[in-house]
Amino acid sequence: MKKILIIITLSFYFGAHAQSPEALKKIEAAKIALITERLELTPKQAEKFWPIYREFGIQRKEIRKNFDQARKNFDPNKASEDENKKMLDMANQVKERQLKLDREYSDRILKVITSRQLNNLRKAENDFKEMLLRRIRAEQMKRQKQRKNNDRLNDRRN
Repeated sequence: MKKILIIITLSFYFGAHAQSPEALKKIEAAKIALITERLELTPKQAEKFWPIYREFGIQRKEIRKNFDQARKNFDPNKASEDENKKMLDMANQVKERQLKLDREYSDRILKVITSRQLNNLRKAENDFKEMLLRRIRAEQMKRQKQRKNNDRLNDRRN
């Protein structure tokens, strides 16, 4: 039942523009609901788990953000051999930082939840991403279909 509610919630929220702050908050709420359900968090666990998980998410975003900024203006076809090597080194450093962060937070989270719950967390995160991507694709296809239908109507009128 909860799974159905989460899917309906996601479907409803994607009616809004995905980049709006309100829509992003609603997507985050759906993610929290899914994770809470999948992990079967007790209220005591949830109280301790969510602050750690949010902190982890912030740290993870910061690592990605820094690398994305460096990559933004990087064109491997125009870069020198040294610049390409530096970018590869930077990518490896980012992976190492992510792994270190994962280990650190796994250790902290394991003080609050069981190893089974931690494994379920990783699965829940992946499942949520997949649901989100499927919903985004479905919305894109729906909009393309609507545009094509609108174009056909406009062609008939002209």
